[in-house]
Amino acid sequence: MDVFVGAYASAPSLTGWDAAAERTYLDAVLALPGVRGLELPWPGRLHAHDPAWLRAWLPSSAELVVSDIGHTVGSLATDPGFGLASKDAAGRARAVADVARLRDDVARLAERARVVAVELHSAPLASAGDAAALHDSLVEIATWDWSGAGLVIEHCDTLVAGRRPEKGYLALDDEIAALAGTPVRLSMNWGRSAIELRDADAVAAQIARAQASGLLRGLVFSGAADAENAYGPAWEDNHPPFAPVEGSSLLTVARGRDALRAAGEPDWLALKTGLRPLDAPIAVKVDAIARQLELVRGLAAD
Repeated sequence: MDVFVGAYASAPSLTGWDAAAERTYLDAVLALPGVRGLELPWPGRLHAHDPAWLRAWLPSSAELVVSDIGHTVGSLATDPGFGLASKDAAGRARAVADVARLRDDVARLAERARVVAVELHSAPLASAGDAAALHDSLVEIATWDWSGAGLVIEHCDTLVAGRRPEKGYLALDDEIAALAGTPVRLSMNWGRSAIELRDADAVAAQIARAQASGLLRGLVFSGAADAENAYGPAWEDNHPPFAPVEGSSLLTVARGRDALRAAGEPDWLALKTGLRPLDAPIAVKVDAIARQLELVRGLAAD
């Protein structure tokens, strides 16, 4: 199975905007064997630096998964009642309105490429949200024209007593309950499940629970670490690569294989990887992504 790449997590634009460098990098990633397309971020508009550039650059053959996680995290930093699952009616309305803007940007992307899926998130903190509010939001959002894209809730770590959350959104069972009666489905992110569970060997079982619900459509391979490393503090959502590429990562080939088996046959796979140093040469970054793609494709072939 070919793989979507969350190339933005390692892009040259993380250290400053250079359109020529970004084009070189993304063209090289899309040309790698086994790449189905890109996971693109939605930071509240079509592109963080230059929306017109993105639309002009997108190859017509590209397939896309679009994620609003960056916008969700950024919004919560100043608006803790914000989110599709918010028990605060005004905060939920603000989140729904922003998803309407996302819908419009997806339509603009769809003029250039095929958008396969849109990843939404069950913010705010679980203590300020619930399944009923998320369900109400999704019932409305699902009636809109999404230009052929499927909607998924990407599961992130939930609140755990006595622990500072990384995301802290709804628990998986609450998300599953919220999706009942809607066409919205689930995606799972290996690293975000590991951050929640604090047990890398338990991730496959959580993915299996999602698969057993009949709702799982996507699986994202993103790493996590249980000790401070070049990517940041322990249990931070900073996307370290597979362990053969980054030794501190808990995402090993064996655990990736277990996760894929637990997922059954998802509609799509993705690889999201941060790379350090951030200013590494483009060729070095692309080579690291290529090595991980070989690993993921090997998992699918097992």
